[in-house]
Amino acid sequence: MIQTILIANRGEIARRIIRTCRRMGVRAIAVYSDADAGALFVEEADEAYRLGAAPAAVSYLNIPAILEAARRAGADAIHPGYGFLAENAEFARACEEAGITFIGPSAEAIAAMGDKRAARDLAERLGVPVLPGFDGGDQSAGGFLAAAARLGYPVMVKATAGGGGKGMRLVHAAADLPDALAAARREAQAAFGSGDLLLERALTRPRHIEIQVLGDQQGRVIHLGERECSIQRRHQKIIEESPSPAMTPALRVAMSAAAVSLAEAIGYAGAGTVEFLFAEGRFYFLEMNTRLQVEHPVTELVTGLDLVEWQIRVAMGEALPWRQDDLELRGHAIEARLYAEDPAGGFLPATGPVLRWWPPAGEGIRVDSGIRAGDEITTDYDPLLAKIIARGDTRPEAIRRLRKALEETVLLGQRTNQGYLGHILRQPAFDRGETTTSFVAEHPPQPTLPAGERVLALVSVALTRYLSDAGDGPGYWRNNPGQPAPYCFEADGQPIDVYVRPARWTPGTFAAELSSGENVTVKLHSFDGVEMVVSIEGMRRSFIVAGREDAWWVHSPLGPIRLTGRPLLPEAHRPADAGGSLRAPMPGRVLAVLVEVGQRVEEGQPLLKLEAMKMEHTIRTAAAGTVAAVYYAVGDQVAADELLARVIVE
Repeated sequence: MIQTILIANRGEIARRIIRTCRRMGVRAIAVYSDADAGALFVEEADEAYRLGAAPAAVSYLNIPAILEAARRAGADAIHPGYGFLAENAEFARACEEAGITFIGPSAEAIAAMGDKRAARDLAERLGVPVLPGFDGGDQSAGGFLAAAARLGYPVMVKATAGGGGKGMRLVHAAADLPDALAAARREAQAAFGSGDLLLERALTRPRHIEIQVLGDQQGRVIHLGERECSIQRRHQKIIEESPSPAMTPALRVAMSAAAVSLAEAIGYAGAGTVEFLFAEGRFYFLEMNTRLQVEHPVTELVTGLDLVEWQIRVAMGEALPWRQDDLELRGHAIEARLYAEDPAGGFLPATGPVLRWWPPAGEGIRVDSGIRAGDEITTDYDPLLAKIIARGDTRPEAIRRLRKALEETVLLGQRTNQGYLGHILRQPAFDRGETTTSFVAEHPPQPTLPAGERVLALVSVALTRYLSDAGDGPGYWRNNPGQPAPYCFEADGQPIDVYVRPARWTPGTFAAELSSGENVTVKLHSFDGVEMVVSIEGMRRSFIVAGREDAWWVHSPLGPIRLTGRPLLPEAHRPADAGGSLRAPMPGRVLAVLVEVGQRVEEGQPLLKLEAMKMEHTIRTAAAGTVAAVYYAVGDQVAADELLARVIVE
């Protein structure tokens, strides 16, 4: 009997496990890094133990520290969640040696699927289709170039260990392969402790479909249907749904049989996922994730099962009480992952404060999150903030509910992909279920919001600032107080001024004039410092506004709108040779310096590589020239917008 579980993870998955433990009457113990000392999951746990500093290597990946915390807490079991040590066979084995139950499959099962070479070999022996590939027996660049030539381009470079999109690169030409190998190897080494790679022939527009399996210690394995996970950026999923729009009864039988056979072959116990690519009527084995998946809620909503509960019950030795025919998928569920990132800026990770967080609610809506207002999002961990899931009796109903939920989600203080998620759900191709791994490339983010929404945001922030100034007068000196109060902003990269003044004969009414030419009359109904209710040109709207320093955020049904306050007097310009492309696009750590002082570089040539939120980013020169200075070395931490190098343009 398990009475106390230590959760070797953080954020929303830690909170998810805590809720299940509480319902089952099991004590839930959290561990945390210094960066998470004030996190919500730490407060909600029955007890919490510090692991170490913020870097994962000395906290959430620190096996001795986690086991010591389990010993101090008297934990019977450890739940690894997903990510970090969830698919680490060494960790599962260390738990066993310490007499602590690992809530997941055996170390042998993890090892069997964690090595993609061995997993491919097993799939082939079982008759499960696999893509033509190269197992990476020769890890030299020459070996990979020769193998890629035999396979034919495009090819996919993949880490032999781990998953989650790390250590993967799609390569279309031989000239790009060496750089892709180097980048994938660095990413894999950092994420999984192994830089070994393999190659597979790449499918250009496949679907990504996975089968959820569940096994017990008595040898029974069943499947819980499939999930469609095709909508991805950087090989990481952002929208998932169950069932798949592409699924037919015959295809489900074939894919689920293949998944179950793989799980049975390794004696799998617990929850796991077998992933496939599907194109032109054929499916191919991709990998098996020997853990709970981020997208597990959609399966829970269509099966009615709590997968965390059944992970715990299986770990306690309980047999699965169902036969395969006893389980039925009911309705449809879709999950949208809310990330701290900038879709219009290449999905670069974003950092900053959580100034407002009002999750949606309503019929068929579930939200799994690990954040609250006042939190600070840093580059220390994955940028996933929350998962918003909608269930309906039909797919169209689930889509409608998720669209509405995203419109009602209030998350202000940093850039997120919220607006882009809504953009995806509004696409006719998504309505038709025409989703492939190329969906994001074929439906890119919109660079700006509609002009009307931008005007409303500008007016609402200008009025907020005017009202906050009203008690003591405007926040600057004027020799004629009857003149309109000017507020200066930058929106979508363009400077715009808003002039606000109260209407002379109509109390509670204001006139706003924009330097871009618009004139707007605003009737104020209420304002509590956070939410403002107004009528603008006869249209009643509510606005939720938040600001910190010179940044202002306005909630919009199309996604949050960011405005930057400008001073009334212009600021000094940056020196011309600063070069925007030579500045850090976000806080991070220098992974590699690729040039030397005095070296001549061509336009677009890589200068440095940065790592932030488990992702690698290349800094390239904007023009040909000579490297005059490199200001950081490998391992250095840099802040956003720091000048990394200086190139003298020729």
